Amino acid sequence: MTTIEKVAYIKGLMEGMKIDESSDNGKLFKLIVDILGDLSNDVADIEDYVAELTEQVDAVDEDLNALEEDFYEEWDDEDECDCCDCCDCDDEYYDVTCPSCGEDFEVDMDTLMDGGVECPSCGESLEFDFDEDDVEDEE
Repeated sequence: MTTIEKVAYIKGLMEGMKIDESSDNGKLFKLIVDILGDLSNDVADIEDYVAELTEQVDAVDEDLNALEEDFYEEWDDEDECDCCDCCDCDDEYYDVTCPSCGEDFEVDMDTLMDGGVECPSCGESLEFDFDEDDVEDEE
């Protein structure tokens, strides 16, 4: 039994008990039943609204899932960047040892392609000389 049906039942009981609505108690009971009726109608409206809203959210969720599948179809969790926690880049880093001071440090592919870098420890200028075929062989 819904709330609206229960309120209607109470109204029927009140009429069946022949409560005088002009008496103080009758006025109070009538007012309480009227308020219960209004509240039950409000609850029914809210339930309808929530059901409609749920359908809309589900539709948006389905559309978003379809969009994600289309847009991120090539992206896998295995492709995540290990270089840092701040981005989703695919940069690879290479270990370099300075021939002057022996300091080990890492450089990315862009730095290698630029042809050189300064050692962060001693400031020695290091040059990288390789062919693009060497890079393709590593990959």
